[in-house]
Amino acid sequence: MDPDPKTHPILSYVMARLPSLGNKYPDPSVDTEQPPQPPLQSLFPQLSDPALLSAMRRAVGDVAQTRSVLQTLGPRPDHETVDKAKLKLIEIESNLSKQLEDLVLSPRPCEFDRLEWRAHLAEKEKKIREEAEKERGFYKMVLQLDEMHEDYEKLLKEAEDKLVKIYRKAERGVEDDAEKERVEVEEEVTEEVVGGLREGSSKGIERVDLSSRRLRFLPEGFGRVVGLKALNLSNNQLQAIPDSIAGLEILEELNLASNLLEALPDSIGLLQNLKILDVSSNKIEVLPDTICHCRSLLELDVSFNCLTYLPTNIGYEMPNLQRLSIQLNKIFSLPTSIGEMRSLQHLDAHFNQLHGLPLSIGRLTNLEILNLSSNFSDLKELPETFGDLTNLKELDLSNNQISALPDSFGRLDNLTKLNLDQNPLVIPPPEVIKEGVEAVKIFMAKRWLDILVEEERKSMLEVQEQEQIGWWTRSTSWLKTYASAVSETVSGILSPRGPRDPYLDQQL
Repeated sequence: MDPDPKTHPILSYVMARLPSLGNKYPDPSVDTEQPPQPPLQSLFPQLSDPALLSAMRRAVGDVAQTRSVLQTLGPRPDHETVDKAKLKLIEIESNLSKQLEDLVLSPRPCEFDRLEWRAHLAEKEKKIREEAEKERGFYKMVLQLDEMHEDYEKLLKEAEDKLVKIYRKAERGVEDDAEKERVEVEEEVTEEVVGGLREGSSKGIERVDLSSRRLRFLPEGFGRVVGLKALNLSNNQLQAIPDSIAGLEILEELNLASNLLEALPDSIGLLQNLKILDVSSNKIEVLPDTICHCRSLLELDVSFNCLTYLPTNIGYEMPNLQRLSIQLNKIFSLPTSIGEMRSLQHLDAHFNQLHGLPLSIGRLTNLEILNLSSNFSDLKELPETFGDLTNLKELDLSNNQISALPDSFGRLDNLTKLNLDQNPLVIPPPEVIKEGVEAVKIFMAKRWLDILVEEERKSMLEVQEQEQIGWWTRSTSWLKTYASAVSETVSGILSPRGPRDPYLDQQL
């Protein structure tokens, strides 16, 4: 359980001298099974510096805390025990399924009516499940203990690397006040995380707030707090989220805003009950396609990242999404599937590089708020289907290069707020824009009506032309037929008649 002096020499040395643990651990410079090794101080002379040793002690506080927990739980089970536990759990699940199947198929005795029999079956099923869960309990504990020890091994390696970095800086004579402050904070945070894990597992905590703690990593075991519904990890220094987060099966709210994340794990798609996801203000360049599997999402905030596109099928897989925030990215275009987000009410896409909108945007008939501002020289026009957004109430198109609103714009009857600043608009003209949203709506509605009237007039003219062309065609055809008949008659009169054929006369 203690770090091996051979693989973690500095860590072993520092932990052996933690004041809270006394001199419980042997000096790592002494190995009873190997030839005497030179003292660690001779290899790392700076370890004699009290200030450096103090900083190192603080840096390994997370290791000491985890070791304390594991000392309470006991040593790591061997591989054979772990394998037996896994097989036993499979066996228990198999027996449970068979018992439940036999219970369902069991015939109803004559002395029981239907309601009594159903109540009897329900009570029996409850007892079977309780017995199975009680039997599973021990084997689950074995597997969880093995996982915690595995996480501890990773923690040891990270701690050793951390101590080496601290020592190298001291060796170069560099003041490391910032590092000392950081490791102090990490110690407090890690203790809080481990404490939260223990408390969450025992008390069934549903909400955990670890925001603004300068947290740099999450232990893999975090995903074992299965009862968690809301997790706030915003304003930290997280660079990655472990795949084990998929273990938070009933998680509904996840806030990862303002961290240093460059990607999300593929396992994020296993959070089937997730309703609110905030990963804003990170360094994410690509969203995993598996995020589309979070079909319960109501709100998704990926703003202030480095995204250049959204997953192709995001619209098909998120029919319940109501709010989508993608502002402050580098998105070039929206996927066609976005039109399938029929529940979407709020879409914020300002400060991107949008070159236009897909025609399918018009299918967002429940959209109420749309912000497309500050796409600057990239956004020059809107599709004609824009007028199908009949429930739109607030629209911001400022700071773009739009010269004309689509003719269908006049159909946005529910629009109450409109910002068209900093656009080279000709339609509607500037004097109409100055009068406000109602004036713009009236102008565009009148323009739309005029267009419909003009189209109707053109349609009627085309019909009349077709009718006239049809009359001339029929007249010309009749004249041709008449002329042909007259020509034949004249030819018959003027042509000399030859001798009559008796056979033809008989046939006629």
